Amino acid sequence: MSSTLRKILSVIIILVVLCGWYVTVFGIGSISSVKDVLKFGLDINGGVYVVMEADTDLTGEELNQTMEQTREVLNKRVNAMGISEATVSLEGEKRLRVEMPGVDDADEAIAAIGQTAQLMFLMADGSLVLTGEDVQTAGTDVDTEHGGYKITLEFTGDGATKFAEATQNALSGTIDSTNTGVDSRAIIIMLDNEILTAPVVQSVISNGRCEITSQNGGYSLEEASTTAALIRGGALPVTLNEITSSVQTATIGADALNKSIIAGAIGLLLVFILMIVMYGLLGVMADIALALYVLLDIWAVAAIGAVLTLPGIAAIILSIGMAVDANVIIFARIREEISKGKTIRVAVAEGFRHAVVTVLDAQITTLIAAIVLYLIGSTTVKGFAITLMIGIVLSIFTAVVVTQVLIGLLAESDKFAKNKYFGVNEDGTPKQFIKTEFKFVKNRKIYYAISIAVIVIGLGLGLIRGFNYGIDFTGGTMLQLDMKQTVDTNEVISTISEYDLNPTVIRTGDNGNQIIIRTIKALDNEQRLNIVNTLGEKYGITEDDVLASEQFGPTVGNELKSNAIRSIIIASLCMLIYIIFRFKTWKYGVSSVIALLHDVLVVLAMYGIFQFTINNPFIAGILTVVGYSINNTIVIFDRLRENRNLYKRETLEANIDKSINQTLNRSVMTSLTTLLCMIPMTIMVSTSIREFIIPLIIGVIVGTYSSVFLASPILYEFSKGEQKVKYVGGTKKDK
Repeated sequence: MSSTLRKILSVIIILVVLCGWYVTVFGIGSISSVKDVLKFGLDINGGVYVVMEADTDLTGEELNQTMEQTREVLNKRVNAMGISEATVSLEGEKRLRVEMPGVDDADEAIAAIGQTAQLMFLMADGSLVLTGEDVQTAGTDVDTEHGGYKITLEFTGDGATKFAEATQNALSGTIDSTNTGVDSRAIIIMLDNEILTAPVVQSVISNGRCEITSQNGGYSLEEASTTAALIRGGALPVTLNEITSSVQTATIGADALNKSIIAGAIGLLLVFILMIVMYGLLGVMADIALALYVLLDIWAVAAIGAVLTLPGIAAIILSIGMAVDANVIIFARIREEISKGKTIRVAVAEGFRHAVVTVLDAQITTLIAAIVLYLIGSTTVKGFAITLMIGIVLSIFTAVVVTQVLIGLLAESDKFAKNKYFGVNEDGTPKQFIKTEFKFVKNRKIYYAISIAVIVIGLGLGLIRGFNYGIDFTGGTMLQLDMKQTVDTNEVISTISEYDLNPTVIRTGDNGNQIIIRTIKALDNEQRLNIVNTLGEKYGITEDDVLASEQFGPTVGNELKSNAIRSIIIASLCMLIYIIFRFKTWKYGVSSVIALLHDVLVVLAMYGIFQFTINNPFIAGILTVVGYSINNTIVIFDRLRENRNLYKRETLEANIDKSINQTLNRSVMTSLTTLLCMIPMTIMVSTSIREFIIPLIIGVIVGTYSSVFLASPILYEFSKGEQKVKYVGGTKKDK
């Protein structure tokens, strides 16, 4: 690349960063700020989601057709309710997930879409007249005669004939209504064995259209619309059982979003400062590339229409730390080349050439974990995974392309092409955190013993005391309530003791005025409402004070556990195959997988010791840890492979120690930048985000430990038999 072109590209990059961030934050002209463009999930905007499972023994194509038909019916229902941007999607074989943004009355919404039995029109004696299949449409209109609104119906051809005959029979006055308790001239409209309405026939209706009115001032718009929507939605082909549901108010989501943005900004600023302190002018170039990376990441999420959730924001912030890693790898190689006495320009070219392979290997293995997350994870986890995948791809671009342009410009400058601007001391030694050379292979048995002890103690405690499984694993219900005052949690438990919930109650919120009630019983809408009403009698709260609620059926937890195990196995196998392919031997791959399985067990052990909650976010955390850990290991293995080719007369032990020591500062630096991004999130943001972050923090620390102290020593155990040294004529020679 010519010097002129590099200067032009550098100016363009800086302008894009400055202008891009201005538009992102403030918008300009007809271009909105990114906050107005992004689609936010229910955990930010508020709303309801419910996952329902079909009660059916159908299989194969018949099941697929039935579930698709059910999805269409639910689509009609939520659309008829006028819920903006509501979605109904298949989740697995027999489940449907319904998301309803902005819904205030969760119980009413869930009850409305979950009506399952056939829609029926009955005479006053209970005899069937016609079904929902005979109704062409239903709507609302202004009731000019009685005030308010009325419900309008239009029947199919056959339905019109049946309805005309029914209205004529109703007017005869001879129908026995003793069993139903309605007017003998009424026609009952029933759904799910409950009467929606029972209007009295005023005249024979033969034109296929009718109106349902209320003589007591007409229907309210909400009442008329809901009834019409249920009639129009018709019957579901199968019975659906609610197995998971969640309600989130926009207040909590907006607060969490604002705190996440502030925490992310603090983390990013800390990373910027650290890069400048450690790498000087190189760090400034890395910060420019990193600012562009975050900018591209946010707008890429907006461009593809991805729904950004709080876990997705956590993924963006996590990927910032991982994006820094690529720069750290490159900088380390450049400084090494300078230390060998090469000119700045040559060192930059050689450093990038050597580092690119390592960057690609490390990021691709992390990408494998993200893909498995997306394919197997729940909807929430999928959002986390897709955001992470976007971040990984963009981090490769900004590190390999953008950083290279900017640093290449420095290398061509007479003023800045000096050691001190490239993180190298005047004597040619690189600036480093750690300067001591360690003997890792020699002390490997000590590291093995430490790991085994932690795993045995942690898993033992977890099995003896029981792991702290969240309600999404055990099944159960969570209610978060705004009590408007600080309340005694024991008093709350006593107040709802009649429901035999055996709950845990904790205080939360900035002022401690909120409580979270958790129970391992899966409560339906009515039961949850009863609890709220009981608390309302004592504390004066209402349904409007329910900030969030979640319900998980008992079968969900078993599936989450099996999915977690399956995800780890699939991710490990995919990484094993990739590493064997890249390193041309099974020993590197198996050593890597043993190290990452160690990480999984240690994270579980930490959860057993400290009783952190194991839940759905934990699965995403574990898989991200797997990807992060393998990333670290690959960097060391890439260096080992290179050193074994360069220093063939060195023993395997010496080459392993050399490789780990050469990459040790990079391992520490990468872990530190990742932690700097995550710690503000842990301190400042909500419990749901914290449940994603805690396994990641533990995993980053454990992953760094295993990559440095275990993976390469394990490789030594597999490979030490390969290198037999014998002396020929007084000269050491490798066989």
